[in-house]
Amino acid sequence: MTETAPIPGYATPQGTRDYAEARADDVAEGHFSDLLKTRIRLSSLGVGTFPGAADAATDAAVATTVAQALGGGINVIDTGAHYRYGRALAAVGAGIRQANLAGIPREAMFLVSKGGFLTFRGGPPSDREAWIREEIVEPGRGRAEDIAEQTPHCLSPEYIEYQLDLSRNLMGVETLDAFMVDQPEVHIPEIGKEQVNQKLEKVFEVLEWAVADGRLRYYGLSTFEGFRVETDHQLFQSLTSLQGLAEKACQAVNGPDDTRHHFLIAQMPFNQVMLEGFTRFNQATGQGNVASTLQAAHQLGVYMMSSHTLLKGHLAEQSVDVVTQALAELPNPAQRALQFNRSTPGLGTSLVGMSNPEHLADMLAVAARPPMERSGFLGLFQKAE
Repeated sequence: MTETAPIPGYATPQGTRDYAEARADDVAEGHFSDLLKTRIRLSSLGVGTFPGAADAATDAAVATTVAQALGGGINVIDTGAHYRYGRALAAVGAGIRQANLAGIPREAMFLVSKGGFLTFRGGPPSDREAWIREEIVEPGRGRAEDIAEQTPHCLSPEYIEYQLDLSRNLMGVETLDAFMVDQPEVHIPEIGKEQVNQKLEKVFEVLEWAVADGRLRYYGLSTFEGFRVETDHQLFQSLTSLQGLAEKACQAVNGPDDTRHHFLIAQMPFNQVMLEGFTRFNQATGQGNVASTLQAAHQLGVYMMSSHTLLKGHLAEQSVDVVTQALAELPNPAQRALQFNRSTPGLGTSLVGMSNPEHLADMLAVAARPPMERSGFLGLFQKAE
């Protein structure tokens, strides 16, 4: 059987603008916004691909979901090298190819993957130490000490690069639009923040090299707690410090005069219950003020995406009272949760994990509505006090 050639290209200003304009009758004004100064247009909602069983039926459902989302005005697709024991990548790739064959160009899609958590392809190994030796240490993808004891996570430049290339290959694309280092804070309790940052700088170097040779466009950090906790918390991660690491990595790759790094995207949980990204002022921006993570990201030129938009499905069943009242015209809690998130100032794209194409209906229905007015959104917090 002949191997299918990878799809060339990456998201471009023209490609995403044409995509948005072609769907002007299906989605409301305000559904697309610019990826900072790149002028790439990204949808306010994106499909995540974490949930679902590791089986062929789910593979097919994920592929259909991705293809239908791309056809319906959702051009941000998020996955990870370890999702569904490594099966998510190929399923997403099948959906990308379906959409591409249906006339949606690669230049209209913004494709994101992640690395760090171990890719146990085929399921968890019966002998973890032997697996680590055979899959990581012997192939030169990292050392045993690069792996967190309590969490199956490897923070080495070689393993992150391996997962970047695994993502590209299984998704069937030459270039990824973004690659996220996923939750490196899990190493902090074991080796300390200083050593984690030293490792991150080396990881950022391989990602800058990947940008230089055309395998990647941008990179960033995905966290669970790092951006939400107080500044003095052990797991806190500073956007300003991360940009500093990216500048050093860029200089190591491109020379001491080049600080134009490609750390452009960050992800964090955000929803009606997990509000810290908007309400907790924990980030020093270096511009004389302390800001929330969403405010700081805007000031520092980092595009923010949210995970856990539906709080693992809980917010598809019930909304916070003030949100129910403010968005009473929407027919169900899932649509209210999506509308709440995409209306949050400073939040670019809200990701929703799904493995059933039927769940797309709520996402597309919300995309057809304009986001809440800023004053209306801020009023939710005044009412809650």
